Amino acid sequence: MKSTERIANLALAGLTLAPLVVKVDPNVNVILTACLTVFVGCYRSVKPTPPSETMSNEHAMRFPFVGSAMLLSLFLLFKFLSKDLVNAVLTGYFFLLGIVALSATLLPSIKRFLPKHWNEDLIVWHFPYFRSLEIEFTKSQIIAAIPGTFFCAWYALRKHWLANNILGLAFCIQGIEMLSLGSFKTGAILLAGLFVYDIFWVFFTPVMVSVAKSFDAPIKLLFPTSDSARPFSMLGLGDIVIPGIFVALALRFDVSRAKQPQYFKSAFLGYTVGLALTIIVMNWFQAAQPALLYIVPSVIGFLAAHCIWNGDVKQLLEFDESKTAKSSQEESDAKSSKKVE
Repeated sequence: MKSTERIANLALAGLTLAPLVVKVDPNVNVILTACLTVFVGCYRSVKPTPPSETMSNEHAMRFPFVGSAMLLSLFLLFKFLSKDLVNAVLTGYFFLLGIVALSATLLPSIKRFLPKHWNEDLIVWHFPYFRSLEIEFTKSQIIAAIPGTFFCAWYALRKHWLANNILGLAFCIQGIEMLSLGSFKTGAILLAGLFVYDIFWVFFTPVMVSVAKSFDAPIKLLFPTSDSARPFSMLGLGDIVIPGIFVALALRFDVSRAKQPQYFKSAFLGYTVGLALTIIVMNWFQAAQPALLYIVPSVIGFLAAHCIWNGDVKQLLEFDESKTAKSSQEESDAKSSKKVE
């Protein structure tokens, strides 16, 4: 872990805990927390082997429609079923998902202090009565799951905002680290589709705001305020993860060219500016705002302007992580075959 990553991790942890002891302006807290989360997730996404599974253009085009169907389904569930029942089922689901996400987030920091064989030796566990189903894990992953289980249990029992935020941040970091858009073309299609999606469901229907207020699960970050009528400011995880995977792609593009991060800086700056604009407009009109309305044009605009200025438009548009992954696999296979010979 590089020193910049370590500092960002410590800053994010400190900022998350800070409202417990000092008064933190919620607007500043939203911007700093989201930006630090994107920064951490982006650097964690840089790995020796490019991701083998990437999103296609067809998947990117379909995503807003799938998201709309899920959002509308949740709205109807809350409308026609007991809110407590729906949230109870969702709490159980996010309890298990939270353990996995939080343990995976903590693992890189924990395994450095554990014996090497704990990190490498796999344990295979077969499900009773279903022997064909199995789970592989290491002792290090079990150790990392202990604090994850604690926070998930705390969240399920108390629904405390801090437990909610810790789980939400783990989901964001894992999402940015593990998801790959494959290419900037696919990323632009996805962001453009979700740009329209966010505007439609926030401005033209009550669905998005209604679900956000009813959904008692760590799908949003909560920032304490001093206003008793509105005790928390909220930011959806999608407003962090969706632009975050695009910014992470810019960082991996820089790394693939063996240059210092440059387009990452412009994309990250675009995200920061877009999020700040969201907060400014929200406070100006005193109304909920679709964050992607401001973030998407800002991220794409800053990156495009920088790319055009440097004359790297062709290289950026031709960048494809799926092809990079195939070439890396072929090189690995070639080296293995030489060793065998």
